[in-house]
Amino acid sequence: MEVANHTIAEATTTAPYLDYAVCRDASNRPANHVGDWPVEGVIYTVRVAESRVEGIPLIHVLGFEGEAPYFNAFAPHRFEILERVWLN
Repeated sequence: MEVANHTIAEATTTAPYLDYAVCRDASNRPANHVGDWPVEGVIYTVRVAESRVEGIPLIHVLGFEGEAPYFNAFAPHRFEILERVWLN
């Protein structure tokens, strides 16, 4: 079982900022999704990354755990980016 779990500490080693996003759409959870799922209206610490498979930006919720094929990545329509905080 392969599981991805990106922590805030791991994310900030590659880029010195954190993005915060609110979940706007938690509907239609795929039947084969195993792992954490966002809750509408809740604000999460996220990282946006290009998907190598889909070729679109995906929202990775930091600290979420999930199995392949979704891991902890979600379609961009599910979230609204609220703020980017640069770390000193």
